[in-house]
Amino acid sequence: MRTVLVTGLGGAGRTTIAAATALAAASSGRRALLLSPEPGDVLGAPLGRAPEERAPGLWAARIDAAVDFRAEFLAFQDRGAALLDLLGATRLAEEELTPLPGSEQFALLRAVARAADGSADGPYDVVVVDLPPLAQTVPLLALPEQLRRYLRRLLPPERQAARALRPVLAQLAGVPMPAEWLYETAARWDRELAAVEALIADPGTALRLVAEPGPTANDALDAARAGLALHGLRVEAVIANRILPAHSPDTWLAGLAAQQTKCLDEWYGAWGADGWGSGTDVHRVAHAGREVRGLDDLALLDVPEVVDLPEAPGALDADIADRRDEEGILVWSIRLPGATKEGLGLVRRGDELVLTVGPFRRILPLPSALRRCTVSGAALADGVLTLRFTPDPGLWPQRG
Repeated sequence: MRTVLVTGLGGAGRTTIAAATALAAASSGRRALLLSPEPGDVLGAPLGRAPEERAPGLWAARIDAAVDFRAEFLAFQDRGAALLDLLGATRLAEEELTPLPGSEQFALLRAVARAADGSADGPYDVVVVDLPPLAQTVPLLALPEQLRRYLRRLLPPERQAARALRPVLAQLAGVPMPAEWLYETAARWDRELAAVEALIADPGTALRLVAEPGPTANDALDAARAGLALHGLRVEAVIANRILPAHSPDTWLAGLAAQQTKCLDEWYGAWGADGWGSGTDVHRVAHAGREVRGLDDLALLDVPEVVDLPEAPGALDADIADRRDEEGILVWSIRLPGATKEGLGLVRRGDELVLTVGPFRRILPLPSALRRCTVSGAALADGVLTLRFTPDPGLWPQRG
């Protein structure tokens, strides 16, 4: 199955491009599903919560954060009924519940996971997900890894081995021990998050950025580029949307077209030539001349074909060089295009490295060889962060 994650800048038409991508996949004979949190009628009629066939081979559904939140909260409340009764808590009814901040992100992740495992009337050949704006999407796609780390720290799996002792410990301590449902819930969450994390890193998953060329878009893409690299989110295509005709007798339109051309030249150089080591496609989609609505309008948009997606897994672009013979060090190089020294932060915590790049942060486990070293220096040049590690003599075998 192919998964196409579509994000971009606010107002650049990412929902329209996502819908056109799904329609193009269906038109090529593949079973396609479009998932979007937008209730709009980009396909000609508002999307419902259940997948509906809108064209031959094309299904579409709206991700409803409110419904998802209520279902998950009530299920969690039912599983914790014994503890809530012990505490004398009054349960909440469904009509009392309103979505909390962040529920939209979790609804999106769960929808992607369900589509991937075929539980949303699948299986599908192509699933196209209309994601939030780029600034929100980067932390959203990094969320499964972060939440799994929190779960492992707060409820370590190895503690579950002592289940048989909990009744005895509860009697000795005189207080109830963590309930079985808590560990079972944590394990279920971990499995769901692991499935989404695997899907994001899968070779069949592509990330497409939609932007309308211009100075503001250029700055926004540059700001997000380092965060994408930090989280190993490889961009398959930058879709330059609403491209104006290059030659127009109208001087105002000609000026806008010239501005777009200048911006596109920069994108070809920054992304297309060597975007992520294998090149990122910069694809032009012409301006429709009107608001795009309905299947006929969507079919006219020249979006990249899903069948042409490269088989390249997303991962942190890093490597280790052994320079012990020459300099007595090991060097860990991490590629972070767009990163600046002013926005860079490094903190080592045991066997982990807390790496901050602008507004983005990721906690990276150190490779095994580097755990036996001390950090002796760091430098950032040409979009590559170079970390110098000096082996700890007490932890490294003596070399003959």
